[in-house]
Amino acid sequence: MVVHSLISDRLNIPAGQVERTVGLLEGGATIPFISRYRKEVTGGLDEISIGHIKDLLDKLTETAKRKETILRSIEEQGKLTAELKKRIDESWDSTELEDLYLPYKPKRVTKAGIARKKGLEPLAELIFRQDTPNLQSSVQRFIQGEVADEEEALQGARDIMAEWVNENEKARNAVRRSFAHTALISAKVIKGKEEEGAKYRDYFDFSEPLNRCTSHRLLALRRGETEGILRVTISPDADQCLERLKRQFVKGRSDASQQVDKAVDDAFKRLLKPSIETEYALLSKAKADEEAIRVFAENLRQLLLSPPLGQKRVLGIDPGYRTGCKLVCLDAQGHLLHNETIFPNPPQNEKNKAAGKVSQLVSAYAIDAIAIGNGTASRETEQFIADVRYDRKVQVFVVSENGASIYSASKVAREEFPEYDVTVRGAVSIGRRLMDPLAELVKIDPKSIGVGQYQHDVDQGLLKKSLDQTVESCVNLVGVNVNTASKHLLTYISGLGPVLAQNIVHYRTENGAFRSRKELMKVPRMGEKAFEQCAGFLRIQGGVNPLDNSAVHPESYGVVEQMAAELDCSVEELIANKELKKKLKPEKYVTATTGLPTLLDIMEELDKPGRDPRQTIKVFSFDPAIKKIEDLKEGLVLPGIVTNITNFGCFVDIGIKENGLVHISELAGRFVSDPTQVVSIHQQVNVKVLSVDLLRKRIQLSMKTVDSE
Repeated sequence: MVVHSLISDRLNIPAGQVERTVGLLEGGATIPFISRYRKEVTGGLDEISIGHIKDLLDKLTETAKRKETILRSIEEQGKLTAELKKRIDESWDSTELEDLYLPYKPKRVTKAGIARKKGLEPLAELIFRQDTPNLQSSVQRFIQGEVADEEEALQGARDIMAEWVNENEKARNAVRRSFAHTALISAKVIKGKEEEGAKYRDYFDFSEPLNRCTSHRLLALRRGETEGILRVTISPDADQCLERLKRQFVKGRSDASQQVDKAVDDAFKRLLKPSIETEYALLSKAKADEEAIRVFAENLRQLLLSPPLGQKRVLGIDPGYRTGCKLVCLDAQGHLLHNETIFPNPPQNEKNKAAGKVSQLVSAYAIDAIAIGNGTASRETEQFIADVRYDRKVQVFVVSENGASIYSASKVAREEFPEYDVTVRGAVSIGRRLMDPLAELVKIDPKSIGVGQYQHDVDQGLLKKSLDQTVESCVNLVGVNVNTASKHLLTYISGLGPVLAQNIVHYRTENGAFRSRKELMKVPRMGEKAFEQCAGFLRIQGGVNPLDNSAVHPESYGVVEQMAAELDCSVEELIANKELKKKLKPEKYVTATTGLPTLLDIMEELDKPGRDPRQTIKVFSFDPAIKKIEDLKEGLVLPGIVTNITNFGCFVDIGIKENGLVHISELAGRFVSDPTQVVSIHQQVNVKVLSVDLLRKRIQLSMKTVDSE
């Protein structure tokens, strides 16, 4: 199939692997399922490669539909030649297809169309050949009807010729080449908008080669343009463009040639340049979008895979001043047990009373850890909590609040806690984020989590698709406990979706905890295909079969049972006994349907069934002497946490309201092209203060020559 060959060529993946992967995708298999459980079929392709195949397949499918529309339109006009049909059939480049279609595309009223109605196309053809010895006498024949004089006749002919030049594929490609190599993107502030658009002042008089303009600068320019602050243009070397076009169309120096010369000038300025400028504006924007979305998706992946505290009893605190600190006590499953408000901070300063209450709650609910939101009054509350005396060892963590307010006012939160207000819901979200960031963050629109770059300026459809894929990838990588997972978490499990996720929760509520994966087949609308896709990612702790709490797929249980039988032990004993597992030779169990890649995965899973791929959480403390931006001094070295990564550097929380920027040039003592190669979200780092701008609340930091964890 042509599409398979195209995907193979463009992605440099063998055609057989592409064909088999496309077959799985078209059969309803998800990317996480294919990459985890169909390695033999795909030849071991990872999620990224399978995702690229799917994206390109979708794009080529859309191109095929467009080709059908174009062919049908030209055929209906009676202008579809065998040669043109062959070119359209063989082309898979959308720009080339639109160029081929342009002369036949139905047009609104144009100057050329008006001239044709006046009967001037034969004159245009005559002039365009540039072989008429006496142009003036030829023009006279066309001065009739609606054509009043010689100039009107020549103008009409030039309008038609300009359209021909604009629709000429070679001409359009010549102008494209100039744009590709010489185009400058420029911006000027719109008069009178200087004060309103002060944040764009770096772009008030800006010009840079388009091919060197970074994605964040281009998106900033386009945002300034959208907000009516900047006028942005993309222009090639006009002289070079015109020279190329005239070399193609103008022959000699006759009167006719001079008319063609004028038509080429008009075609470039009025038609070609604006058309290709729009094309390049869209192309450059798409490229910038792709880069920004890539950075956002990677940040989101790192955030979702942040280390969890696990099933511990947590006291969640949403700190505040005048309105107090909202406290919630959660059990090990994240259920709300108790809530109330304390006032340890100004203006009330009820420290003793608040300390007694916190100490009492920690004891009464056997609290293991305290989670403090990192928003308003966070540092003061953290210090207050550190000074309280407890009857047990309690770990204290500061947790990102980004998106907590969005969650607390959402339909999801109202469904979970209809009887509580937004402050209680926010504190619950903070506490649960410590226990399991992934399970809690899936309830929030990723755009509200605070790790994006110009996320509201990029293509929203592509952004949603990328972020949804990222969430799906993370959820399935970790796996979920089917007996405790929320419907929002279950929604992202391979093969489920909102309806089946809700049905699982309903079944669980009515019938109690699932005892086996097989029982999932009793869930309404759970068919064999959905079960195949989801079963390996759903865990059942303490169930009938110990393999149900592992990533071993039910379709492979027979292999593990065969291994156990040959070692004369139970599956449970095989999992628990490392010495027994050492006796196994995976090669021995290879069959037509179960290959070595799957067997090696099974062996790894038997070593640590149901293991969490996320790292272990570490306690972190900010410098206690730094509580506001005025406390900073150049040269200070401080501990911090990476909160956001962009393609120009990363932002670091150093324990005050304002995050500092480590520019890409200050990330390491070497050249860095991609900040994600050096830092990751929630990484604990040490940074040096380079400069502090109190007026603009900007902090410049460096990680060069500073030892970071």
